[in-house]
Amino acid sequence: MDVIQQRTKPAGMTETGLKWIALAAMVLDHVHYFFGFTGWIPEWFSMVGRIGAPLFLFCLVEGFTHTHSRKRYFARVYVLSTGMSALLFLMTYGGVLVRPDGFYPLNGMMTTFVILMVMWQGVDWLEQRKLFPGLAAVILPLAWPFLATGLSVMFPALMNPLGFLCYSFVPMWGITGDSSWPVLVMGMVLYLFRKHRKTQVAAFCVYYILYGVVYMGLMASRLPGFSWGQLFTEYYEIYGILAAPLMLWYNGKRGRGHKMLFYVFYPAHVYILYALSWGLYLVLN
Repeated sequence: MDVIQQRTKPAGMTETGLKWIALAAMVLDHVHYFFGFTGWIPEWFSMVGRIGAPLFLFCLVEGFTHTHSRKRYFARVYVLSTGMSALLFLMTYGGVLVRPDGFYPLNGMMTTFVILMVMWQGVDWLEQRKLFPGLAAVILPLAWPFLATGLSVMFPALMNPLGFLCYSFVPMWGITGDSSWPVLVMGMVLYLFRKHRKTQVAAFCVYYILYGVVYMGLMASRLPGFSWGQLFTEYYEIYGILAAPLMLWYNGKRGRGHKMLFYVFYPAHVYILYALSWGLYLVLN
C-alpha cells in the first residue's frame, strides 16, 4: 500500500506575499504623490504607503542574502537605477518631460538599493576580515556626496559631468526622498541583524521610534503651530513601523517569485501614473 504524504504549507507569509503587500502600499502612496494636486486623494493613501519601503528593504535583504548570484542580482537593480536616475537628471537640469506645473517624479528607491547592496557586500567582506575592500565598500558610498561636492567646487568645469554621474552610473544618497540617509540607515539596520529575525525586527522598531518620533518631532517642532499629534496626521513617517508584524510573519520561503514582474512594475507604474497625472492636470487647467 502506497503511503501518501500530504505536504502542508508552512505557516506565515512568503517573500512573494510580502512583496505584493509592499507593491499595493507603494501604489497607494504614489497615487497620492502624483494626484495630490487634485485634492481628491485621501491622506491615508500615503499613511498606508509608509509600510512599502520597509517591506521592500526587508525583501531586498533576504534576496541579497540568499541569491545564487549577487552579481546578477545587483546588475538588474543597477540597470534600472541608472536608467531612471539618468532620466531624473534630464528632468531636473534639462526641464525634459516636466509637468506644466513644474512637478516631476523624484522616485529613487532603486538608487538606494544599489548603494545599500554595495555597503552590504562591504559588511560581508569585513566579517571575512577583508579589511581594505570592506572598508572601501562601506565608506566610499557614504563619502561620495561630499567628495563630489568638493570636486565640483575645486574644478567647476566638472560640475555637469559629476552631476550626471551622481544621478546615474555612480549614484549618491541625499537628504530627502527615497535615497535619503534615513532609508540607508534602515537598510543597514535590517541587514546587520538579518541572522536573528526577532532581534532584527526589534532593532527596526527602535530605529523607527528614533526616526519617526524623535527625529521627525525635533525637525517638525521648528515649524509654527506644531503639536506632537501631527506626527500621526502630517509628519507620519512613524507608520512605517507597522511593517514589523509582517516581517515577523515571514516564513523564510521565497514563494512563487515573479521576480521580473517586480523589476518591471516599479519603473512602469511610476511613469504611467506620472503620464496620467499630466493628462489630468491639462484637463483640469
